[in-house]
Amino acid sequence: MKNPELINNNEILKEVSELKEVLWINPKNTQYEEAAKIINLDTSLIDDTERRLNKFAPLIEILFPETQKSHGIIESPLKATDNMKQKLIASYDTQISGKLLLKMDSHLAIAGSVKARGGIYEVLKYAETLALKNNILKEDDDYSIMAEKRFKDFFGQYKIQVGSTGNLGLSIGITSAALGFNVIVHMSSDAKQWKKDLLRSKGAHVVEYDGDFSKAVEEGRKMSDQDPMSYFVDDENSMNLFLGYAVAARRLKKQLDDMNISVNKDNPLFVYLPCGVGGAPGGITYGLKSIYKDDIHCFFVEPTHAPAMLIGMATGLHNDISVQDLGIDGKTHADGLAVGRPSKLVGRMMDYLMGGVFTVEDYKLYDNMRMLHDSEHIDIEPSACAGFEGVIEIEKSEAGKDYINKHQLRDKMKNATHISWATGGSLVPEEINREFLATHLK
Repeated sequence: MKNPELINNNEILKEVSELKEVLWINPKNTQYEEAAKIINLDTSLIDDTERRLNKFAPLIEILFPETQKSHGIIESPLKATDNMKQKLIASYDTQISGKLLLKMDSHLAIAGSVKARGGIYEVLKYAETLALKNNILKEDDDYSIMAEKRFKDFFGQYKIQVGSTGNLGLSIGITSAALGFNVIVHMSSDAKQWKKDLLRSKGAHVVEYDGDFSKAVEEGRKMSDQDPMSYFVDDENSMNLFLGYAVAARRLKKQLDDMNISVNKDNPLFVYLPCGVGGAPGGITYGLKSIYKDDIHCFFVEPTHAPAMLIGMATGLHNDISVQDLGIDGKTHADGLAVGRPSKLVGRMMDYLMGGVFTVEDYKLYDNMRMLHDSEHIDIEPSACAGFEGVIEIEKSEAGKDYINKHQLRDKMKNATHISWATGGSLVPEEINREFLATHLK
């Protein structure tokens, strides 16, 4: 139900409720050292997470042969996209100073999306916990033994459940089934049919709901809580997911170093992350800020019809407010971003770390997807193209210009590096991809 008082007292919320594209600048964003004290989360947890993923690499290589080339390390390319930059400049009549790169989590092995990071990690950590607790695994074992039948038989006694709009479900479902778990994926009405079909082909049980993401999570959590042998992966509140996503930052630093790209006060880094419930972009932002501190500027990008993180942060209510409270329907072509209520865990941390939130109309997702296809011969999901809105508007919009001036970046933008984070797409069937490329909403 629409809350008129909330809207009337806040100009940005009024515009958001009218489904206008906006850039909301986060007024609580503060210097990293001060923010770190407030958040009080030990960054060594990210290092522990990376070590665990490395320990599991031999097992991943066995279960998923597509990772043999990387020896079980799940990582995506970082690609310079100069042709796309020129297309964006011409199409949107804007200025893009510095370099434009695409972080291709769309092409992460196994699950083909950013959710491969956190989702796979959470399942592996749960499997490790069960195996250690039941004395069938020791910490100094070679974890590749977990591919043996006795482990699959053991894990077959347990269930893993998750609520998803699609990509997290793929990540959890594919990994859990490969290990031998019984896995149930509770999917919202906006989840794509091909994702449901793929999950079922991998051995996952898919439960469909008429409602949105929050309904799928609520029902999945309820069903899991009733079963002592069931573990629920909570996309709204999971620290394991969050830390799995944060590992991306350590690996991105190496990629930037290998490309001889400096990040410092004279060479700022801007990162634009598509946002659904907020777990993946939040974890990545936390990891990046812990490395680059005040030399990096992270922005989330949400559909105009599902700006959950924006309204949660702008009101300070976080997960106690939904887009429906502003009269917004939450329905968007960006299925991975179709979330009405933001993460409680992430929003409160982002209060101090995030530069702001852009919103984008659905038609631009398809336009930019076509542009990327034509200019760079790269195919990603429409929702994964949301990050380009930040690249376009940071120097074009008045709010973006104000942000640049406030942070004394005007003379440094020529040395800036912009990264649009591509969050999904490589598993999209070719016929669906052709449909995406042929979709024009405006």
